[in-house]
Amino acid sequence: MNAPQLAPNSLLQIAICSQDVPKLAAFYKDVVGLKHLFDAGPNLSFFDIGGTRLMITQPSSAELDHPPSLLYYRVEDLESVHSVILDRGGIEEHPPAITAEMPDHELWSSFLRDCDNNLFALMCERPLKD
Repeated sequence: MNAPQLAPNSLLQIAICSQDVPKLAAFYKDVVGLKHLFDAGPNLSFFDIGGTRLMITQPSSAELDHPPSLLYYRVEDLESVHSVILDRGGIEEHPPAITAEMPDHELWSSFLRDCDNNLFALMCERPLKD
């Protein structure tokens, strides 16, 4: 008999709590451009981020009524995506800039805020130029 795998092998779902689920869901659908999967009532909305679900919900307790951890969304064209989000109503915290130089690529990121004032980031990896 094989031993069960004791470590997670992927991230299935992330939750963001909001007092106004429809408003925040509209932001992530219309401003960020995430693929909407389904709603489960007026206060539960699900999106797809490359196979990981984003759940937007009302906090179920006072303990959960706080800003989420900082989420970093992988994008291919950082400047274009950042610009589109700004044009659609996102709030810029920090424009696109190089974050780190790795041995084989550069790490670039930008930071924005959603309509609930939650901070999130866009990130891309760029090959080093010869």
